[in-house]
Amino acid sequence: MQTFTVHYLLNGNASSHTFELNQAELPAHDAALHLIVLHFGDGENSLVMPPADATPAEVLAQAEVLGLTQIEVA
Repeated sequence: MQTFTVHYLLNGNASSHTFELNQAELPAHDAALHLIVLHFGDGENSLVMPPADATPAEVLAQAEVLGLTQIEVA
């Protein structure tokens, strides 16, 4: 397991979260997807999730629409 700390803004407020994942690296778009699930995954509306075939740019764009910006993986 690898530990990744993700620093980001959620609606302009600085935040961070640590993920333990079974992968060697965590690109920003994957981090964005994990953050979308973390903050919006329990909602009744699944329309906030990007489609399964979304490109990395589309995932980051959806995250920005939801207020997740400046995503950095440490």
